[in-house]
Amino acid sequence: MIPLYWLIAFAVLVGVEVATMALTTVWFAGGAMVAFFLALMKFDVDIQLLAFVVSSFILLVVTRPLVAGHFGRRKITKTNADRLVGRTARVTADINNNLGTGTAVVEGQEWTARTLDEDQVIEAGTKVVIREIQGVKLIVTPCDGSRQAKN
Repeated sequence: MIPLYWLIAFAVLVGVEVATMALTTVWFAGGAMVAFFLALMKFDVDIQLLAFVVSSFILLVVTRPLVAGHFGRRKITKTNADRLVGRTARVTADINNNLGTGTAVVEGQEWTARTLDEDQVIEAGTKVVIREIQGVKLIVTPCDGSRQAKN
């Protein structure tokens, strides 16, 4: 009768793992299988419990880093906008973070633009380098050799 309990425990633990996909109960399901086989071989319940705990712990320690590393990696897919980082743009309206104003054109598209330095003002006509994109705003710095920005 005890092997049946281990089999039920295995099924429940696998069911929880499938439902959550959190890599939390699969290790214990493996331990339940070890205990199930020991129960089939008529080992004492204390040995089965000990084998369950030890094998679950070993599975957790040995395989979790490998599996979590494999499944935990999320491939970041760059959007078309991300390819603009590092390119130059032309400021079409003065960029002033304090006033919340500024636009720049890159590849024929006009974007809202802000500076990295909160107090820096960049005049229209200045060439800038796109440092990052935050939402729908370009975060820019003046190009070397471009017209000086006002501070």
